[in-house]
Amino acid sequence: MAVDAFGRVLQLSAVQLLHPEEQTLEDMLTGWRNQQLSRNLQFDTIDKGIASVRRFVNHVNEFPWNWAPEHVEEYFGDLRSIHQLKHSTVRGYQSTLRRFTSYVSNPDYGWDQVCEQRFGTHPSQVFFDWNTASHTQEYEGRPSKRPFTKTELQMLFDHADDQVELIAASGKKGWQAAYRDAVMLKIAYSYGLRFNELRHLQSIDFAANPKARRFGKAGVCKVRFGKSRKGSPHKPRSVLTVFDWTAGVLEDWLANGRGMLDTLDLFPSERGGLICESTLLR
Repeated sequence: MAVDAFGRVLQLSAVQLLHPEEQTLEDMLTGWRNQQLSRNLQFDTIDKGIASVRRFVNHVNEFPWNWAPEHVEEYFGDLRSIHQLKHSTVRGYQSTLRRFTSYVSNPDYGWDQVCEQRFGTHPSQVFFDWNTASHTQEYEGRPSKRPFTKTELQMLFDHADDQVELIAASGKKGWQAAYRDAVMLKIAYSYGLRFNELRHLQSIDFAANPKARRFGKAGVCKVRFGKSRKGSPHKPRSVLTVFDWTAGVLEDWLANGRGMLDTLDLFPSERGGLICESTLLR
């Protein structure tokens, strides 16, 4: 079966498939991937969406053309009651699966004809307002979370610095990576950076602020990989330096930690590439 670059079925295969259910699902996911690529969505967003569909299929043990509202309620009831997922996470999963079912149930893409011919039924939308979570308020964080106090923040930074000294004193490798992590922690806090924004910083992304010359060349942080919206490119933004210690942290890292490397990346990994987001999360 052929699927075009926009996710539409071009023609049905006359060859009898050995495993028609699995093959049809894979073709659906390929078509959905093409449709999302044509919408300019990020590759990471597409991959996470496909993974969400696979998890749902494995849990309910049914293919998309057999999905029903009770499968939705069973799956997300399990995520809430057993796995204790956050409200925003559940809503994100539901939004992703709703987009997928909208795609496969839309007659314009031809999956209704494919499923009718192969299985005698067709996919339909099973995610509705009455069985999914609604987005009713801007902030969905847990009330137990709060900002650090100044004392707690200082303890965190001191602990990160102590790790560098402990590794260096032991004679083992890794003090430079620990130093990099400590600096990244402080820079992320100084400018309020997301993981992807932090790991893409380069040494040329800092500039002087004419109204705050005491910060030297680190008066402004120019973020080039800001969070994109609805298929748009990364949104750039500039963040002013506000803490007196930020410039000194950067200068010391460039002079004694990062060194004279043949790269503009501010925080290169041990192998010279960009640090993965999973590494930062860990």
